[in-house]
Amino acid sequence: VQLQAFGGGLVQAGGSLRLSCAASGSIFSINTMAWYCQAPGKQRELVARITSGGTTNYADSVKGRFTISRDNAKMTVYLQMNSLKPEDTAVYYCNAEGLAEDWRKFASWGQGTQVTVSS
Repeated sequence: VQLQAFGGGLVQAGGSLRLSCAASGSIFSINTMAWYCQAPGKQRELVARITSGGTTNYADSVKGRFTISRDNAKMTVYLQMNSLKPEDTAVYYCNAEGLAEDWRKFASWGQGTQVTVSS
């Protein structure tokens, strides 16, 4: 199972970015899809998660500013990031967990995409 992330970049504070991440491979089903971020010198942490049924949860720091969504048919997860702050600067990684076609569980990570917010 492979995840390919797109959409990072450089934006001014208060601006917006939309990240997307598409899964591919021998996938039977995807249960949860999520975005994590890792700033320099810090641990990777959860930004937002969405289940196959659409239940979402967010880190407190992004509530009201970021929105996670998914297109199950396209096996793609999105992260709409609004009102960006310099402290949102990090590498953002997508994650997916589910069942492969051989019925084995998988948990895969995308390659990471850099988000830089200037003040």
